[in-house]
Amino acid sequence: MTDEQKQTGAERRAGADRRSRMDRRSGLDRRRGPGRRRGDVRRAAEEGEMTDELLEFVMAVDDYKRVNERPFPTWSEVFEIIKFLGYRKIAPKGEHINQPRGT
Repeated sequence: MTDEQKQTGAERRAGADRRSRMDRRSGLDRRRGPGRRRGDVRRAAEEGEMTDELLEFVMAVDDYKRVNERPFPTWSEVFEIIKFLGYRKIAPKGEHINQPRGT
């Protein structure tokens, strides 16, 4: 280590602590300003990326996961949630958006 490096290190240690000047807020809070952060679901709904019907479904799934402490509900559980919301099959099957070609 050179004399210059030793002197620079000593000056750093003797100087004011930079951590006392740091902004302790998270990166998202600094960018969005003060206040409560919106969740991704709420943000998408407020910005029109999600219909009311889809928001209701997503919120029902979130509630189910929280109440039952299940981070990943099974398809059977998702089907139960859908039925709980009142959905019933009343029309014949429609065409799927991403249907493979030739079928």
